[in-house]
Amino acid sequence: MSRKVRKDTDNTSNKTKWILGFVLIFLVSIIFASARGNFQSPMLSKIASTVLMPFQGVLSWSANQVLYVKNGIWDIMTVHEQNQMLRNEVDELRTMNIQANEYYAENQRLRALLGYKQTALQFDFLAARIIGRDSATWSSTVVINRGTKDGVKENMVVVTEKGLVGHVVEAGPVSSKVQLILDPRSSVGTIVQRAESRMTGIVEGDMDNPTMPKMVNIPKTGDVQEGDIVVTSGFGGVYPKGLVVGIVSSLQNDPGGLLKISLLEPAVDFQKLEDVLVIVASREAPPQPLTPPAQTPGTETTPVAPSTGG
Repeated sequence: MSRKVRKDTDNTSNKTKWILGFVLIFLVSIIFASARGNFQSPMLSKIASTVLMPFQGVLSWSANQVLYVKNGIWDIMTVHEQNQMLRNEVDELRTMNIQANEYYAENQRLRALLGYKQTALQFDFLAARIIGRDSATWSSTVVINRGTKDGVKENMVVVTEKGLVGHVVEAGPVSSKVQLILDPRSSVGTIVQRAESRMTGIVEGDMDNPTMPKMVNIPKTGDVQEGDIVVTSGFGGVYPKGLVVGIVSSLQNDPGGLLKISLLEPAVDFQKLEDVLVIVASREAPPQPLTPPAQTPGTETTPVAPSTGG
């Protein structure tokens, strides 16, 4: 019994599938025929329109959605491309701005050096650039990009528009080593510029204070005050007279108690030192050699050889 019921159910299901298939084929045929204009019957056209309307709505909605998605994807791709272009432009502008600032700073430094060069007519200068520092003695020596091929020689003085830097201690073909006045081994003959003082001394680097040199050999009663400008004295044969060395920052007594020491604020900011001038020639007359005073007969430190009769 159950087998017969199952068989009847299967037959009914098959009949339903055939009917649905036939209806579907009939509808599709009507749709295509109406679309191609094969049916002129108003009734068939109306049926086709009625049947097609839901499908047309779905197709129209689907087409709109596809177009919306397509436009959205295109907009996203366009925005991404424009954003990348803007990023590249920003990077280029940032690089150009950095370069412009660097050129401006370099121009300012060179203009200052040129201005000093045009006023210090007693010297012939050679412009140079700092290309290295000794890491072990950072505050003692620097390397410049000028050498013997450019006319640089040992003991030539190096300056900026603000004051004294040091002197050349080694001259190579294309570069040279400059000893700064901050070096404890450096020794510069100096004089207080103030007319009421004119106190002389020696400026040398301080190992305990690498950024501030000190002026030594000042008598305890010497007229040196804070704020005094110290310049080169011209004695010693290396540094010409009148180059600014620094300003007296403070005074202290020498450990021996008989002399004073003045700490100087250098005229040159050595931590920002980039461009310098090498004095390759000087038209300043060297100082007159010291003439020893006349000796009293019988007290000569260098006895005169007795004359012999001829």
